[in-house]
Amino acid sequence: MKIKSIAVLIIALITISCSTTISTANKEYKITKVSKFKSDWNFNSKEWLLQKDTLIGNGGPMHWGVIESKKQLPKNYEIDFKVNITKESLFEVMLNIDKEKYIRTYLYQIDQNIVIGKGVYNKNSDEYGKHGGPTLFKKPIKLENNKWYSVKIRVANNQLYFSVNNETFLECSIEKSNLSEQGKLGFLTNGEAKIMDLTIKKIQ
Repeated sequence: MKIKSIAVLIIALITISCSTTISTANKEYKITKVSKFKSDWNFNSKEWLLQKDTLIGNGGPMHWGVIESKKQLPKNYEIDFKVNITKESLFEVMLNIDKEKYIRTYLYQIDQNIVIGKGVYNKNSDEYGKHGGPTLFKKPIKLENNKWYSVKIRVANNQLYFSVNNETFLECSIEKSNLSEQGKLGFLTNGEAKIMDLTIKKIQ
């Protein structure tokens, strides 16, 4: 009986360690260790770094700073974090990255909106039209530099829910909007942005 129990445990551990989705045994993923951060994400160390418990991104108007997970997001998931745009105007969460296509969910200080859009990103080019994309849905919000905002993103049954400070909300059907249905996670900034308390959770 003990041998069977040990065998089951070993198989479970192997399954978890070989998983290609952002989730763990308790169905939750957090950035806490620099070593794990480096092994789980693709990034330029001049653009993104982890200092203690804060993820810091640096980009510019002509070259956006991008970081992309090596793991797939689950089919249904929830992302929570706090963000502070300390320089410039754009912070973007790249959802369901599939090759060069993704869903844009972002805070845009110039327009004072939160936005859901259809995105494209070519990591080998900064040409106009090779990154960004059209706005599909937006809602006004007062956005300031050097201020922390709580962001929640939930994808369940092909429905996308995006909120800031539990006050400003956007929601859309991924399928009806012809958006990328599965893929990886990324973050993008055209200045400097700081992220804290990032949690990615698989949901049923």
